[in-house]
Amino acid sequence: MKLMWSFVVMALFLPAEGFAQAAAVPAEYQSVLTMLGRQGDFKDNVLRINIPRNDLTVSVDGVATPTPFGFGGWLALTKGTGMEVMMGDLVLTEDEVNPVMSAVLTNGLDVTALHNHFFFDTPRIYYMHVHGHGTASDLATKVKPALALIGARPSAAAASAGRTIAGTLDTTALAKIVGYDGEQTGAVYKITIGRPDIPLTEMGAAINARMGLNTWVAFYGSDADAVVAGDVAMLDSEVTPVLKSLRSNGIDVVAIHHHMTGTQPNVIFLHYWGKGPAQKLAAGFRAALDQTGARPKAPSTR
Repeated sequence: MKLMWSFVVMALFLPAEGFAQAAAVPAEYQSVLTMLGRQGDFKDNVLRINIPRNDLTVSVDGVATPTPFGFGGWLALTKGTGMEVMMGDLVLTEDEVNPVMSAVLTNGLDVTALHNHFFFDTPRIYYMHVHGHGTASDLATKVKPALALIGARPSAAAASAGRTIAGTLDTTALAKIVGYDGEQTGAVYKITIGRPDIPLTEMGAAINARMGLNTWVAFYGSDADAVVAGDVAMLDSEVTPVLKSLRSNGIDVVAIHHHMTGTQPNVIFLHYWGKGPAQKLAAGFRAALDQTGARPKAPSTR
C-alpha cells in the first residue's frame, strides 16, 4: 500500500508534459503507422510520423550534412472537431517534386507550400508542405501513394560527399546561449522552440509545435568549426527585426515563406544558414530569437 500511495503522490505532482512524453500511441494512430510502415510517437495530442531521407547524401556549401541536420520529413495528426487535422513537410529531390505533388493532389490532399531550406546544396533539396482533414485511416490512405514515391528510385542528381567536420560541440554552452535545451541526434544538436503565444487553431484543433508551429536551430560540427541551420516562425511584425538580426550577425537568410494557408494570424517562416564558431552562431540565432514572442524569459548569458 505504501508503494501504491507513493506512486499516486508522484502522479499528482509530476508535470503534465511528463505524461505527454510517456503517452502510448492510440490504436487508431498505431494503425496509421502500420499502414504507412513508418515510425512515430504520440505527445501533446499529436501523432508525429518520421520520414527521414536516410537514402540521401547531401552536402551544403561543401559540408557533408547528416540527415538530422535538416533532412527529416514528417507528418503530424491531431484531433479537431469531428475530424483529424494532418499537416506535414516532405523532403524531396528535384525529380520527386512534381510526381509527389500530383499524388498528393490526386488523392484529395492539399499542397500549401514548396520551397528550399538551403543554398549551394548538392543534390538540390525541396520541402513540400501537405495538409488534409478526415479520419486518421482516410488520411493515411490518401497520403500513402505520395510517400511511396519518396526515395523509390535513385535521384538523377549527383550526390556530393562534401567535407565532414571532426570534433564535438559544447551543447550545454549552446543551450545556455539560446535559452532553451535541445536534443542530440547523432552528430547534430537541435533545439525546437514552440510559439504558444500564437493561438493558432484549425477545425478546433490546437496547432502547436509538434504540428509545425515552431522555431528551431540545428548545430553540426565542433566548437571552433560548425554550421547552423533552422527555421524561425514569425508574426508579420517580427519579420524585418529578425532579418536585421540574422544579417548583422553574419547568418545567411535562405528563404522566407509560409507553411500553412488561411491562418489567422498569418505566420511567416524563415530559413537561415551559417558557418563559424558554434557559440558565435548560437549568439546570432539568439539575437534573432529575441525579436520574436518565443524569446526566453531568462536573460541571455552570452
